[in-house]
Amino acid sequence: MASDMHILAFDLGGTKIASGMVTFAADGTLAGGAPQNTSVPTNSTEGGPAVLQRLVDLASSQLAELGAVDAIGVGSAGVVDSAQGIIVSSTDLIPGWTGQRLADALHKVQAAPVTVVNDVVAHGLGEAHYGAGVGYSRVLSVGVGTGIGGALIVDGQPVFGAHDVAGHIGHVMHPLGRGVPCSCGTACGHIEPVASGTGLATLYAMRCGDATTTIANGRDVCELAEAGEPLAISVLTEAGRALGEALGGAANLIDPDVIVVSGSVTNAGAVWWEALRAGFEDSALQLTRTIPLVEGVLGGNAPLIGAAVAARQHLHNHH
Repeated sequence: MASDMHILAFDLGGTKIASGMVTFAADGTLAGGAPQNTSVPTNSTEGGPAVLQRLVDLASSQLAELGAVDAIGVGSAGVVDSAQGIIVSSTDLIPGWTGQRLADALHKVQAAPVTVVNDVVAHGLGEAHYGAGVGYSRVLSVGVGTGIGGALIVDGQPVFGAHDVAGHIGHVMHPLGRGVPCSCGTACGHIEPVASGTGLATLYAMRCGDATTTIANGRDVCELAEAGEPLAISVLTEAGRALGEALGGAANLIDPDVIVVSGSVTNAGAVWWEALRAGFEDSALQLTRTIPLVEGVLGGNAPLIGAAVAARQHLHNHH
């Protein structure tokens, strides 16, 4: 009888570094339920080397408490070279994050195999294997939070593309974004700067035309919409519809079995979801219009579970 596999998982984003032990039973099911989640602030303004040290410190304290593990899995912000466990490119979210060698640093804490993937890929793996994507062979996972990210999981494995960039749905064109600067540096009209959580606030300020607006983030817009404020409702509708149209285009290009949408903005309520679905149906071809557009079910545990899945796949592929 094969024994359980214990994997220490990390989810490293711009705001926090979360960690949890994920245990897989021999039959591949999740043993012990959801991972017990411990987190520390990323303190990203301190820069890449300091953030890496925080990850190492968290790993050290977790391993001291939990003992030896079979492997370590990390889902990190940025474009990741998984073979090397290095961040090859990243936005300004964490200054100096590019070039940080995560796998090497974690190997020094414990000699267990370390697997590093992009955090959105980790999220997609979690939902595809244990969440809303279970039972579908081609899963397009889309995260709508501070930014907009995506991952394509085919037959349980992530599709990385030639430059490890596959799935970057936030950086496809939509007319609503024209002239609005994107986190990647362009203002040619990407969907992210107008349909992400941050984008809701940007769009509200643009539509408001009042320089003194106190709207700081997407949550503020959602709260105003819930209170019935007409401008906030129209902004949610406009942004949701635009994202739906972009997802329809992605469906026409990729033709997945299911699109799983997760992230903080999915809590925006019925107005946003109705607009998203309407935009999707307008943009998708007749055959792709039938693709289910569903909400993720794992919440904040998705990237931890997915990072552990990536580590498990790495172990299986190399043994």
